[in-house]
Amino acid sequence: MSHLSRRKLLTTGLAAAAGAGGLAVAAKLARRYGLVPPDSGGIYGPGETLTYAAQRLLTRHSLAREFSRDQISKHPFPNDAGRLGDEFQRLQAGGFADWRVVVDGMVARPASFSLSELKSFPRRGQITHLACEEGWSYIAEWNGVPLWHVLGLVGTHPQARYVVYRSIQSDVWESIDMADAMHPQTLITLGMNGGELPVGFGGPVRLRVPRQLGYKSVKYVTRLTVTDNLKGFGKGLGSVSPEYGYAWYAGI
Repeated sequence: MSHLSRRKLLTTGLAAAAGAGGLAVAAKLARRYGLVPPDSGGIYGPGETLTYAAQRLLTRHSLAREFSRDQISKHPFPNDAGRLGDEFQRLQAGGFADWRVVVDGMVARPASFSLSELKSFPRRGQITHLACEEGWSYIAEWNGVPLWHVLGLVGTHPQARYVVYRSIQSDVWESIDMADAMHPQTLITLGMNGGELPVGFGGPVRLRVPRQLGYKSVKYVTRLTVTDNLKGFGKGLGSVSPEYGYAWYAGI
C-alpha cells in the first residue's frame, strides 16, 4: 500500500470512528500507527489522541501563516516571567557571553553551544503570530537558527521521538515531537523585530514554535534533550504550567 493511500485510509478511519462517536476506536487506530500523544490517558485521552493523530496525518508539513512587515504589532505584550534568579542576573551582566545551550540525550555528538556559536549558524527570519492560551496575541518578526540545523549537527538517533527543552527558570520545560522539531519554522530564536531578543520576550534564547500555542515557545532556553519518551522529566508532562492542565499537543 502506498504512503498516500495508507494516509487516506487512516484519515478516513479516524474521521469515521469519531463521527460515529467512537473516540476509543479512533484512539486504537491511532495507537496502531504510533500517533498517540503523551497525554493519551484519562478521560480526555481519546479526544487528545484523535486531535493529534488527525493533525499529524493532515497537516504534518503545513506552515504557520507568515505576515508582512507592516502587520507587525506596534506594542507586543511581554508576558511577565517574574524574577529570573541570581544566575540569570550574572549572565546578563556579562552580556550573556557565558550563556550555553546544551544538546544531549539520544544524539551521536552531545554539544554545548555558546550564544556566539549559535549566532554564527545559518539564520532564518519569519513574521508570525504568537497566540497565548490566556487570550492575548501579537505578530512579531523572529530571527534565529532553525532547530533542525542544530539537531543535524549533533546527529539525532533514528528512534528519537521528542525534544524536551528547559528554561533557566526552575522547573520550566516543554516538549515537542520530531515533526515540530524538524519543521522549518521552529527556531532557536535569537532576535526579534530587527534587534536582539529582549529579555522580556525570552532573550537571549527562546524556542519559537509558531504552529503551537504560546506556552510551547519557552523562554530562556538552556538545554535541549532528545528522547524517545517523556518519562522521568518530572511533573507537568507537556506543560510548563501543570496547574492549568494544558494539553501536550497545542497545535493551531
